Amino acid sequence: MNLQEIRYLVAVAEHRHFGRAAEACNVSQPTLSSQIRKLETELGVTLFERTNKRVDVTPVGRQILIHAQQALAEAGQMQAVARAARDPLVGPLKLGVIPTLAPYLMPLILMPLRQAYPGLTIELWEDQTRSLIDGLRNHRLDAALLATTADAPEITEIALFIEPLLAALPLDHRLAAAKTISEDALAEELMVLADGHCLANHALAACGTKRSVSRTGFQNSMQAATLETLVNLVAAGYGATLIPALAADSLGRRGIVLRPLAGRSSRTIRLASRPGFPAPTSSSRARKNGPKGSGHGPGAIPARASPAGCAKNPFNSLRNPNSSRFSSDIFTS
Repeated sequence: MNLQEIRYLVAVAEHRHFGRAAEACNVSQPTLSSQIRKLETELGVTLFERTNKRVDVTPVGRQILIHAQQALAEAGQMQAVARAARDPLVGPLKLGVIPTLAPYLMPLILMPLRQAYPGLTIELWEDQTRSLIDGLRNHRLDAALLATTADAPEITEIALFIEPLLAALPLDHRLAAAKTISEDALAEELMVLADGHCLANHALAACGTKRSVSRTGFQNSMQAATLETLVNLVAAGYGATLIPALAADSLGRRGIVLRPLAGRSSRTIRLASRPGFPAPTSSSRARKNGPKGSGHGPGAIPARASPAGCAKNPFNSLRNPNSSRFSSDIFTS
């Protein structure tokens, strides 16, 4: 047997129709049918039950199909490794990003990456940390941007940058006039995202629950699935929350006050990938040869989360946070 026959097998199983499978494989139906019959003869089993109306996979065919899909996935990985050896920044990159980072970081780096590396195609998958780690383990993802350690030996990580957390308060909050906010002062009124979002744990740990990350009755009754909803609740006077600095430009104009935290609470953004995937090589090359540009202005990443010129280094130069964007003007509006 060969990979082409395996591709035909998977295509017929997916489409449950020889004609549509042949069209998807860009071959004639007689060619595809003959190759399937050849594969069945070689294996000595019937893979498909054929009728005039439908095509079904036989029980043994379903077992073989699992291995066929794995074989094609591994063949694809071989091609990806070879392609990356020629140029690690060419081809698809299946990138996962957590929801509290994707809307605020990706607009800053997608265009610079596309301009600098036109051969690189970002396939974005936004999901919670656990799903992204599972995606790395199951080869559905090549790399992921996380705010916590993966805590998995089969996954490698590169720390990219430290992102400060900011206090988000209603306009009439008793601490709205303060220059900085003590994390402990928000413990009793802190609203956090629903379970599964790592930012919720960061916020709880920062605001007085460092020994035991747990939720109060108030926090269980006021949860949100998105930062936008959480900020809307703050603006309506239901409590306070912490937001990542990258979200300040987008969320800071929604009837809230943003203040830096006295304890300088933050989170570390990491690039995680499988050891066999050449993402670290790609990252190192991007760090060295990133697209040129000022990167400052309305879209620049705030201090400690700034690339000192976002466009100059869209991924890993985020480690060098010297932008002046994160200054007092962000808190005085």
